[in-house]
Amino acid sequence: MKDFPNITDAELQVMKILWNSSPLTASEIIELLNDNTNWNPKTIHTLISRLVKKNALSVERTSPFYKYSPLVSEDELRKVETKSFIQKLYNGSLHLLLSNFIKEENLSPEEIEDLKRILNENHD
Repeated sequence: MKDFPNITDAELQVMKILWNSSPLTASEIIELLNDNTNWNPKTIHTLISRLVKKNALSVERTSPFYKYSPLVSEDELRKVETKSFIQKLYNGSLHLLLSNFIKEENLSPEEIEDLKRILNENHD
């Protein structure tokens, strides 16, 4: 697997905006984040800069603005983070994760059937 950027929770908020719509300027990102956060524009600019340095975002100069687009897909990040989570908390054991989840959650009959269907589809 390629070197994957370590994306913080705050940076993830920027990524979510860009996964939803891109390319966007920093001003557009700031405007969209203002709906969900109380971060000041300087903080958001810092997050964008970090993501560019981590190669998680591309930047394109379109006079007079810079436009940002994700270089990492949401699906890629989800896969990497899931593997990391399972490794950290369950020593890489998916079986242990699922066992713990099933024991701790109150699954409805529909959810149980859905899990069985998913397991059967991926087992064939």
